[in-house]
Amino acid sequence: MAPKPEDAWSAVTADVPAGTNMGGTRMTPEERIATLTEGLHKILEKAVESPSHWQVLLDASSTLWRYSGGNVALLVMQMAQRGTEEPTLVAGYKEWARHGRTVTKGEHALWVIAPRTARVQQVALPDGSRQRVPVGGQLPHGAVDDGKKTVITGWRGQAVFDVSQTQGTPLLVPRGGGSVVDSAELWRSLEGVARSHGFNVDVTDAQYGLTSGFTDFAEHRVQVGAWLGLEERTAVLAHELGHVLLHGPDDRLGRLYGSSADHRGLAEVEAESVAYTVLRAHGIDRGPQSATYLAGWADAVLGAEKDAMSQESGTKLPGSRADIAKSVLGRVTAASKGILEITLPPGFGGKITTVEADPRLDPTATYVGMGRPASTDGPVMAGP
Repeated sequence: MAPKPEDAWSAVTADVPAGTNMGGTRMTPEERIATLTEGLHKILEKAVESPSHWQVLLDASSTLWRYSGGNVALLVMQMAQRGTEEPTLVAGYKEWARHGRTVTKGEHALWVIAPRTARVQQVALPDGSRQRVPVGGQLPHGAVDDGKKTVITGWRGQAVFDVSQTQGTPLLVPRGGGSVVDSAELWRSLEGVARSHGFNVDVTDAQYGLTSGFTDFAEHRVQVGAWLGLEERTAVLAHELGHVLLHGPDDRLGRLYGSSADHRGLAEVEAESVAYTVLRAHGIDRGPQSATYLAGWADAVLGAEKDAMSQESGTKLPGSRADIAKSVLGRVTAASKGILEITLPPGFGGKITTVEADPRLDPTATYVGMGRPASTDGPVMAGP
């Protein structure tokens, strides 16, 4: 059973160093990244110790699904340390201003990790090799321009603020959790996800072992039990899509630590974590049904760590249980985003820049800066 929300949000940051609640602390860019990284590792170690803490991160990911798993964990950590509600809709100072809202006086920024990027020119050398040079720079002798590309050159801390830290133009903020889900519509959307990855979905009375669903990579087919009710069938399909997106023959990282196409080790936890996140984003709480899978989370991570240690030296493997948890969280949130971008649950996935893209109203929404409107004929939100 999941912990009470107020207990979960505070417990997930227990033992995280107080310095990670940076508030108005002045730091160099290097110090900020080091502090964020330390806090992230602490929170992931905590998640390994307790499946309920892992579930807290999945709950947050279902709201902030447009963010990376690591940044979701950082936002959870900082909001909980300040004793405030969980993050819902997050943006930078200038982005909030574009939408008619300003950061409330006295509020301190939340920090996420963002890439530093540079635009480079790729060139093909006469010997067949490729090289990157700064855009506008002199090309090596005999080189042929192979186009421009944006590359990550490092990492930086980026200041953002939750909608609860802002004021101004009234803004609709769907919070979900109580909306009525059309299971038939969600099923069709999930079928569309499968097709987009080249998989057919078969609802059949045939059974593979004792399972209710099975993913056949050789035949590009997902099998779901016909004896299941529509909601349960939808949940099984979401689980199998986790396998489709994560555990194919090309999943080299998964094979390194026991989460691979044979559906053992962390694979089942990963797939169920994807299903849990996707369904919760659509307003379906699968806590009790997911409990068996998620309860095995810690054992799966510890087993993966043991397997990694037994590998020959020199192999690139997650070096600790926190590294494994970070990798799994990143994989789960990336797969969930890939599904949710197609199924489009109510809400904005945590990013204010998507407000114009999805104007649907949710009857369980919270309205920031205004009373509940008398009519829901159209969205009440700031323009660009």
